[in-house]
Amino acid sequence: MAQQLERRLGEKVTRKFNLGGTILAHEALVHGKIDLYPEYTGTALSAILKQPANPDAAATLAKVRAAYRQWGLEWLPPLGFENTFALVVRREDAEREHISTLSEARRRSWILGAGYEFATRPDGLAGFQAVYRIPLIGAPLTMDLGLLYRALENRQIDMAAANSTDGQLVSGKFRVLEDDRHFFPAYQAAFVVRTAVLNARRRRAMEELSGKLTAERIRQLNFEVVVSHKPIEEVARDFLATL
Repeated sequence: MAQQLERRLGEKVTRKFNLGGTILAHEALVHGKIDLYPEYTGTALSAILKQPANPDAAATLAKVRAAYRQWGLEWLPPLGFENTFALVVRREDAEREHISTLSEARRRSWILGAGYEFATRPDGLAGFQAVYRIPLIGAPLTMDLGLLYRALENRQIDMAAANSTDGQLVSGKFRVLEDDRHFFPAYQAAFVVRTAVLNARRRRAMEELSGKLTAERIRQLNFEVVVSHKPIEEVARDFLATL
């Protein structure tokens, strides 16, 4: 978005990275320390508004849009992808055992690997197992998210609680099991902007990105950064050149 605004408007954009997560970024936005940042609708609903998670994407977006007006903040139309928890298995296992959904995964037992968030959040392991009751071999192995796919390949685990936008999913080695009971909340990605800084030209430039980043596209971009080790700035610039 920073590159998009600079190339479309010729305005200098200051980047402030590593702000420490949703709560701090939200406070910075409310107090005018930053003007916009990307957020997930489900995260805003639960972490900021303290409301129950909702799998209905349209309803979640409508709720956060209405509530954020109290702070003079606007949610732009979503970018086109969600980033939610994704239960991933080796493709060979899924094909051999004809498993494509999480309900079908109940046919066998699994060694589960998970990041720390999945292991502790209410929309993670506890809630997930209350719905699916997938047989697990021992306690889940918690590890950094970056290690999950290596653990899958090395057969240290045979199911990973990863993220739906992971670049490693591009490789074809893995399969995301369908959340057929719709447990995971809606996590549409969108920019939240201070209404005070929006004008017609800025809005038009920002909304050029709305709907352009599908799940497949963001996975490919993440693959280029995480797996191919291309600089983020280069990957962003190459993507914008395709618009």
